[in-house]
Amino acid sequence: MTTESVAATTTLDDIADADGVFSIIAMDQRNTLRRMFTAVGIEATQDDMDRAKVDVAAALTPLASGILLDPTIGVPAVLEAGALAGNCGLLIAAEPEKRPTYQGEPRAARDPQQGGAWVRGLGGHAVKFLIQVRPHRTFAPGEPDLQAEAIDVVRQVVADCREAGIPSVVENLVYAQPGEELSAQAREDLIVESALLLDHLGPDLLKLEYPGSAAGARRLAANLTRPWAVLSAGVAFDQFQEVVKVSCDEGGASGFIAGRSVWKEAIGLDAAERPGFFAEQARPRLETLLRAVGGRARSWREAARS
Repeated sequence: MTTESVAATTTLDDIADADGVFSIIAMDQRNTLRRMFTAVGIEATQDDMDRAKVDVAAALTPLASGILLDPTIGVPAVLEAGALAGNCGLLIAAEPEKRPTYQGEPRAARDPQQGGAWVRGLGGHAVKFLIQVRPHRTFAPGEPDLQAEAIDVVRQVVADCREAGIPSVVENLVYAQPGEELSAQAREDLIVESALLLDHLGPDLLKLEYPGSAAGARRLAANLTRPWAVLSAGVAFDQFQEVVKVSCDEGGASGFIAGRSVWKEAIGLDAAERPGFFAEQARPRLETLLRAVGGRARSWREAARS
């Protein structure tokens, strides 16, 4: 799907394959990408950042149904280089790059200028918005209700995207409160319960963390009314390919949105080494994920009708 073909209204079909399944490469990292360069001893320049985005897009979008890019580095660099494959949709991150906090907890924020119409103007087929919801969090009088704020921001994002005629993809990342250590069960509960809160707001697609077990995945399948795709969260590839299978088999997931698990070792390689890495490791990983969702993933169209 090229930017020239963006219609007045787009749907999730523009970032899915013919079966309604998502195989999306995530390359929307900005500060995280800089830290990745720093970790391998490189103080990243603008050219380093641009080149990394372009190389990943050129190597992997011919196999992917979509790519998730940030609007400030990824979109201009990839589109200017012509690195987006014609069959690949463009999902653009619309959350602010710098988000506020309150006493160590993330606080929801949205720039009204960076909505659905803005994403469409950049050539995007869908809006991705990151939120961090903490279910059942209580606050003392005079303190902000961070959960209510987050829900209100997502409600605005969904409504704005509907008005603009572009799909909304809402990503949630759970978090521990300052000084808290989450057990596996507590983390599962937070992933499932926050997903249900967001599901009720009617986003077109949820981008969710794996709840940690087949039982947790079944809880999602039993309660969600919107399609969802599992994110990789930078875990090792061997672990993520199993996560994808369980998410589809037990959780009714409609595919994956995978980033660092597929391409992270490319960061730090020089220009001459990257093609070999993509050919020998990154593309085979993506092909493995495509096989993992084949015959397993639930079409988003079916999930949206449930």
